[in-house]
Amino acid sequence: MTEEDQLIAWRRELHTWPELSGEEFATTSRLREWLNSAGIRLLDYPLATGLVAEIGSGDTLVALRADIDALPINEASGVSFHSRQPGVMHACGHDLHSAVMLGAALKLKARESELNGRVRLLFQPAEEIARGAREFIAAGVLDQVQAIFGMHNEPNLPTGTFATRGGAFYANADKFRVKVTGKGAHAAHPEQGVDTILVASQIIQGLQGLVSRNFNTLESLVLSITRIDGGKTWNVLPGSVEFGGTARTHDAGVRAELEQRVRQLVETFAEANGAHASLIWQAGPPVLVNDEHWANFSSEVAQQAGYRVQKADLHLGGEDFAFYLQTVPGAFVSIGSGSAAGLHHAAFNPDEASIAPAARYFAELAVQAIQHLNARC
Repeated sequence: MTEEDQLIAWRRELHTWPELSGEEFATTSRLREWLNSAGIRLLDYPLATGLVAEIGSGDTLVALRADIDALPINEASGVSFHSRQPGVMHACGHDLHSAVMLGAALKLKARESELNGRVRLLFQPAEEIARGAREFIAAGVLDQVQAIFGMHNEPNLPTGTFATRGGAFYANADKFRVKVTGKGAHAAHPEQGVDTILVASQIIQGLQGLVSRNFNTLESLVLSITRIDGGKTWNVLPGSVEFGGTARTHDAGVRAELEQRVRQLVETFAEANGAHASLIWQAGPPVLVNDEHWANFSSEVAQQAGYRVQKADLHLGGEDFAFYLQTVPGAFVSIGSGSAAGLHHAAFNPDEASIAPAARYFAELAVQAIQHLNARC
């Protein structure tokens, strides 16, 4: 079996047995077994799931990160190695990310004698719930790390394409929940109650107008309502309605103002209708800000590796790699994976031909980053 075939086989095994955020026990065991079989040393950190490996020796230290968790989605990709876990799927490509960094580890192990420094590989859990990076940081995995690099496959880019940008890249990803409480009544006599469905619909309409009419249209800002729950039958006005969604932007000031304006609008609309409304706003990962130097450096190495390199557009997805970049300089990049179905889709099916080139790229990026850091000393 060639090394490329091995990486694809590993990716498929991870795809067949996906695990949700914080539950990646079997995934962690598989990764540990594969890294051990390659003679790659594992570091001991107090982690429930996920693991950290290291290659090389010396004071200079760079890190590569892969995420390992899956999503609560029923797979409909049609592949022969589809998920055997009902309701769970690698619909974001974290199985592919893991295979890429396993491949990079193999390449780096083969060149270990050439390294004048160390490469630390982070196989991180719980990215989808924005918890894993913070757990790794709290455990000390970034101690002594001088630069960190990570990737996400990008189905909207063809295989062989690379993109990144300096500065803001991925958005903050906040979520919110609104509960409207009124007074239930018979549907034939709405005047005897406070119609929570009507109030909730007015709030939702107001929120869309808030984004489109109260913020500069040049700002990267989106607010989406993704769920609503109210009423159980056709002839009763429910006493409460709950809905929720997400808000994304790339500007910290806009992020803070949006939460304040949403809270004010929710309370005002409810009060005007004689109802009560509460808002729970949960901050997700912050804006991912790439170091300008390392973003350019990553692109230069990608050019050398044969990728078609382009500047990435601003991305409204959230990514907890942002927490690492608040601590250590580095860069997050997009690798084209050419899937007809997008991320978080039940039919998502990234091109496995993207794995081996990305593995070679990240190994070379780590080697050149060590050389670059040594030259600056």
